[in-house]
Amino acid sequence: MQSSIYLLVTQTGTTISKIIKLFTRKPYNHASLSSDLFLSEMYSFCRTYKRFPIPATFNVEVVGKGVLGMFNYIPCEIYEIPVTFEQKKKFELLIEHFKTNRKKYSYNYLGLGSILLKIKYKNKNKFLCSQFTAYILQQIGIELKKPVSLCTPEDLRHMPNCHLLYKGDLIQYYYELNKQLKFKGAWFFASDIS
Repeated sequence: MQSSIYLLVTQTGTTISKIIKLFTRKPYNHASLSSDLFLSEMYSFCRTYKRFPIPATFNVEVVGKGVLGMFNYIPCEIYEIPVTFEQKKKFELLIEHFKTNRKKYSYNYLGLGSILLKIKYKNKNKFLCSQFTAYILQQIGIELKKPVSLCTPEDLRHMPNCHLLYKGDLIQYYYELNKQLKFKGAWFFASDIS
């Protein structure tokens, strides 16, 4: 049985993301995963509080809240990754594990330097956003071209099994898609009554 998970790469306007972009010279410097096309929840390693980069750990991201609520325009790309029913179930179990054990994990600050210097460095229970994304994908059986510790959002964008669904503003995508869903839901509900 076929299912999908979704990879989201973004470039927010935070000072930290601007500094990272200065070094990477890549269009996107943050990676998240979602279990649904509507991006009702996205999962990543990022700042806990929108105004402060520290502390950072595993977080559930929601468009319009936290950092994703600070900016009117957030450039992004959304990719569909086909998975089997078993892979999707494993994905959901792994996400639940991270939600339940969130306090055991933290941001891999040293990983920023090791990726830039191309040095394999894995710090137990510490992840960058792209390392977390790569780790989850690897754990559910998706083959990666690089070790998890060296994966960047740019690497994730170019995985052979990723299919680009959308490129543009995250805010517009989210609200337009959800507006369509509500409209269709109201139409279906009205048609059920008559």
